[in-house]
Amino acid sequence: MVLNAKKDLIGLSREELREELSSLGEKPFRVKQLWQWIYNKGETDFAKMSSLPAATRDKLSEGYQVSRPQIVKEQTSVDRTRKWLLGFADGEKVESVYIPEEDRGAVCISTQVGCAVGCKFCHTGSQKFMRNLSAGEIVSQFMVARDSYGEWPTPAGEPRYLSNIVLMGMGEPLLNFANVSKALKIIMDEEGICMSRRRITLSTAGIAPKIPQVASEIGVKLAISLHASNNEVRNQIMPINRKYPLEEVISACREFRRLAGPRQHITFEYLMLDGINDKDSHAKELISLVAGIGAKFNLIPFNEWPGCPYKSSPPERVKHFSSILQKAGFAAPVRVARGQDILAACGQLKSKFSV
Repeated sequence: MVLNAKKDLIGLSREELREELSSLGEKPFRVKQLWQWIYNKGETDFAKMSSLPAATRDKLSEGYQVSRPQIVKEQTSVDRTRKWLLGFADGEKVESVYIPEEDRGAVCISTQVGCAVGCKFCHTGSQKFMRNLSAGEIVSQFMVARDSYGEWPTPAGEPRYLSNIVLMGMGEPLLNFANVSKALKIIMDEEGICMSRRRITLSTAGIAPKIPQVASEIGVKLAISLHASNNEVRNQIMPINRKYPLEEVISACREFRRLAGPRQHITFEYLMLDGINDKDSHAKELISLVAGIGAKFNLIPFNEWPGCPYKSSPPERVKHFSSILQKAGFAAPVRVARGQDILAACGQLKSKFSV
């Protein structure tokens, strides 16, 4: 057991940081200075925070730290996708992924160690749920990515190579809502990391009661891991549907749209599973299911993982499925899988067997 461990400042809200500095006898304006050093400049060494008085730096060094998770393993795919296995102080681990495009890219962040939702097609879902991540552990994943790509201080304009964040890694974000909300507010703060809410997407398996709160309390984009057009199929592949059936999920999505406004579309993610959910009848059910919501689809060829019981729908079937949705007026692009050679693609993350 470690005694007198230093308190980590990563993940503290501005109000909490103000309380810590006040306990040290520091003036309120020091909060802004320290916040900018931590989240705008990415500095971890108090001694290098030159705008703070030496006495303040000494006091901070005695009782606090600005840390990062341990990078247990880093892998880079042939397509330049990068994956980190990150270890926390208690020994638990998660995976985070950066998916680059030509002049931008998205960081895929985890919110839990393991996952309690247990989707049958998901590698993470086959790992036992251990615990929620703290706000600091969520924020620090993005900071590790910025460290890796040298994107400090926060770029004032474009390009930002780490331009987007998707909460689509390990875990179900809406089962860790308080910490996710706190982390995203830190990430969106204009004097720090300064990520626009329009560039952040939260993906959920459908925790219906929490979906409207994404609009009312956070304001980021919403993606629903739908993956089925009716309850019978969804019950088979997503056990969470027995608690929150499609009717409740879709109703919550309509409330999200009411709160977020007509310009905030919802993305419905749809994994294409051979012989399971890829028939013409399923496409037609989807069209009726989401009518009037203001939705677009993201069709995802299934990314296989060791021991998985499913196969991806044939490319021609995926293309045909997309055409049915498009003829009905929905955008329905087919996602190009990235990072498959390092098990970094959608649904492949699993920390227990990554070392």
